[in-house]
Amino acid sequence: MTHSHDFLTDTRATERRTWVVVGITLVMMVLEVAGGWWWGSMALLADGWHMGTHALAVGVSAVAYMLSRRFAQDPRYSLGPWKIEVLGAYTSAVLLGLVALAVLVESVARLFNPQPVAYDQSLWLAVLGLVVNLVCVLVLRPPSAQSDTDHGHSHAHGHAHPHGHDVNLKAAYLHVAADAATSVLAIVALLLGKYLNWAQADPLIGLLGAALIVLWAKGLLAESARILLDREMDHPLADTVRRTLQADARTRVTDLHLSRVGGNAFACEVSLVTASGLTPADYRAQLLAETRLVHVLVEVNATPPGTATRA
Repeated sequence: MTHSHDFLTDTRATERRTWVVVGITLVMMVLEVAGGWWWGSMALLADGWHMGTHALAVGVSAVAYMLSRRFAQDPRYSLGPWKIEVLGAYTSAVLLGLVALAVLVESVARLFNPQPVAYDQSLWLAVLGLVVNLVCVLVLRPPSAQSDTDHGHSHAHGHAHPHGHDVNLKAAYLHVAADAATSVLAIVALLLGKYLNWAQADPLIGLLGAALIVLWAKGLLAESARILLDREMDHPLADTVRRTLQADARTRVTDLHLSRVGGNAFACEVSLVTASGLTPADYRAQLLAETRLVHVLVEVNATPPGTATRA
């Protein structure tokens, strides 16, 4: 008997929202680059190209959705293509770190060599950039986080289809949120420069923005890398599986592997030594009560009845 390994939720609506944000961001990038060139403002030029990198990063998220959907039924992906989205999130995190590095370098350079800024023109365009970024934040705002005990439905062949958080959407959202935050900081710096004649405000606040972006990139990088490397055995679900199977003193788990295959959905492979007389199908049924498991394989090594498997 064969069955599907497509554990993806329908992300077409999210994909469309992501492409909308890419388009909006690219339009704003062109406006800022043109304005910076026309008014001789390096600040606007830098922010324009900065928005271009975010358009690229959000585009990576959109392409990841598209590829995951395209390969959803491709048998070459033994546990489904969901990790394409995670790879997109990881790439976005790297790009976010590169953006922070660029802001850091530019800020340090301006700290020691302040540049004249056309404050009035830069301010209204920076405000427009903030409005655009806030619109993008609203467009990409993730839905309310669902708990790990989301309700799903299970099947006789060992599958269920729960829903979970979307790490790829989180990556795109963090990019536009970072852009909004840096827009706020840019406005503050421009106001300080215009009204207090404090030329150092721009690079100092730039350093603060770079630190904020690094913090967000670090968290996203760690989360996506953990999923890509299948570092899941410290997840609470591993203990839940062991407790479920070893509730009977005659049963002992000898080997257990968990792999995340979509949001909070996991595949599980487990080997048991037992004298209970239960079949692999019996143990699979027990595990499917834990709705985060969508693909379960159980190996049972029977011992004679009355044999103790645990001390």
